[in-house]
Amino acid sequence: MKQEINKFPSRIGSDPDPPIQLVALMHQNNLYTQKLKGSKSPNPDLCGCFSSVMNRLRIISGHLCPAGSSELRRDLRSSACGSTAGCSGEDVVVVHGRRTAIGRAKRGGFKDTTPDELLSAVMTAVLTDVGLPPDKLGDVCVGNVLQPGAGALMARVAHFLSGFPETVPVYTVNRQCSSGLQALLNIAGAIRSRTIDLGLACGVESMTLRSMNNPGDLSSRLSDHQKARDCIIPMGLTSENVAERFGISREQQDSFSLSSHQKAARAQNSGRFDSEIVPVSVTLVDDEGRERQVTVSKDEGIRTGTTLAGLSKLRPAFKPDGSTTAGNSSQVSDGAAAVLLGRRSAVEALGLPVLGVLRASAVVGVPPDMMGIGPAVAIPAALQQAGLRLEDIDVFEINEAFASQAVFCVEKLGIPLEKVNPNGGAIALGHPLGCTGARQVVTLLNELRRRGKRAYGVVSMCIGTGMGAAAVFEYPGP
Repeated sequence: MKQEINKFPSRIGSDPDPPIQLVALMHQNNLYTQKLKGSKSPNPDLCGCFSSVMNRLRIISGHLCPAGSSELRRDLRSSACGSTAGCSGEDVVVVHGRRTAIGRAKRGGFKDTTPDELLSAVMTAVLTDVGLPPDKLGDVCVGNVLQPGAGALMARVAHFLSGFPETVPVYTVNRQCSSGLQALLNIAGAIRSRTIDLGLACGVESMTLRSMNNPGDLSSRLSDHQKARDCIIPMGLTSENVAERFGISREQQDSFSLSSHQKAARAQNSGRFDSEIVPVSVTLVDDEGRERQVTVSKDEGIRTGTTLAGLSKLRPAFKPDGSTTAGNSSQVSDGAAAVLLGRRSAVEALGLPVLGVLRASAVVGVPPDMMGIGPAVAIPAALQQAGLRLEDIDVFEINEAFASQAVFCVEKLGIPLEKVNPNGGAIALGHPLGCTGARQVVTLLNELRRRGKRAYGVVSMCIGTGMGAAAVFEYPGP
């Protein structure tokens, strides 16, 4: 059975022939998406019925509680079993998470700090905070995009710098901007399959020390295939494509950016980030080679003096008549984050806390030249997996790769702005590529805990080359 999610043209300024449809496929209780060219739209009544039946069966099988009316959904949210997976010892739970401050690449506090040191700082902090010996870990997965030393070298070095024994394995994963979240999903998968009981999911990036300018060696057939060629379009131009195709104005983008800085500044000034940030002592080297020791404990990209007038004066960064600027794009940054996960039964046996429960996730494909629309497709897919509706979610952490795509996704899904990135996003905080997904999870669960009651949250991001990812978490309450 196929259920049409939405339609998007494959390129801006062209009439795709045949049209591309983003289609959700339900198979063995899992939701996938694919693009079908020229396919006939499925019967919406039949598909809607099938989707509802599958969703109902998922919920009933998880906790034997009905989930039909909005009144019943509210009852579920306040009950002991108010979740898709129910209260089960098999739940994948988040125990704890920490992150570094996010440094400004090339000129910030981490400009002379290697990614293995950043990673070691958060790995050490997470286990120290909860008093867990590292030999209890079954695996460690590290999201990293600009991978030095084939990636695994940096991760294994950080592993030993943190005092982990050689018996604990580690590996890296790269799904571009969702790498930190993908690391978490990989560890969660290993827990669900009972391969491991506990695992550490991390993300790290030094955009200071690693270049994004070299795409590497690619096939000579690249120029013959439009979609393949679209994969190497500069990210800024994909932002322009989204703005042009969906009518996202410069004013909308700048207003969204201003709001991101304002929310982040309020969060920083009120100390909301203090519990999630690990202060890191580093050596800074000035232009004349002089060294000094500093401790980096605050996000460096937040501009408290940002104004709409100031943003409006910035020139387009990617095309002369464009609307994407340095002010309404995510910042190039350095940082790391780590999240400890486990099977609920194992976590409880060790006396560890439960900060959150992973309820569902989805990764989808979208046109590469408009990769920024990814969250608009991934979020509904993840919510369907979770048996939840948009209105059930209290906080959305949506990565602000560019204001154009963030505005589109929020408007397309009809998400109230007050639920989106309440403590600011990547435009203000920064976007260290491999770190971001893990950082978002840490920020989301800390925000839900701060609110002090049971709640649901979503983490989502667009992904270069045309994808989107999303995950649904539940905060169980104090």
